[in-house]
Amino acid sequence: MHKNKGFGVEEKIRVGIINYLNTRPLLYGLQFPPITEKIELIEDVPAKLAELLLNDQIDVGLVPVAITRKLPQYYINGNYCIGAIGNVASVCVFSQVPLEQVEKIYLDYQSRSSVALCRWLILNHWKIHPEIIDARNEAYLDEIKGTTAGLVIGDRALQQRTKFEYIYDLAGEWKNATGLPFVFAAWVSTRKLPDHFIAEFDKANAYGLDHLDEVIARIPEGIYDLKKYYSQDLSYTLDEEKRKGLDRFLKILAAPL
Repeated sequence: MHKNKGFGVEEKIRVGIINYLNTRPLLYGLQFPPITEKIELIEDVPAKLAELLLNDQIDVGLVPVAITRKLPQYYINGNYCIGAIGNVASVCVFSQVPLEQVEKIYLDYQSRSSVALCRWLILNHWKIHPEIIDARNEAYLDEIKGTTAGLVIGDRALQQRTKFEYIYDLAGEWKNATGLPFVFAAWVSTRKLPDHFIAEFDKANAYGLDHLDEVIARIPEGIYDLKKYYSQDLSYTLDEEKRKGLDRFLKILAAPL
């Protein structure tokens, strides 16, 4: 049924969403009618959602933007994203020594966009030459010590912030390098979604952002200052400046590193 080019009237649209704290404001509004009658929510980590979109197992996903280079065609839907206009707090390289002393960097296995951004910063902004290791599981977090650094994303990154003297925020470093905000994930589909659905979907995204206190009240305390995270570190509106940053990053991805 989902292989057809359009969407049936009764057909629920399969929506993939990252199961991190950073998506909670967007997810919140998707849990209330009328949008709940039109969607099926599927949660997973960024890299897994990207695979689901590639394999036509979801219709639209809040996926790492790097996945777009693997899609024969794609659409970026609506006016919301996971972005930042400066430091984002939850996508960082952590280290016990300054970058120029780092000999190895582990790259998080849970996101393609953050890894691609980190590789670009290593070569073009930081201009360092460490050994780069693609992490395969959570065990790499224990290897971040001495002259070995690590890229950590999502909730785990927020938990690492008190453990390391040196924290290099990838969104902030991108802003320093390009002068542009960064978009980590956007609502991407491989087929055109109905305009009326996108309009309703946008309203649902906006609902959570307009009710942040309710969103935060549902989350256990102690991980990080979530009010600051949602209203200052993260920036959810896919505005013109973020679209410029996204376009710049997608062009970088298209070129060989």
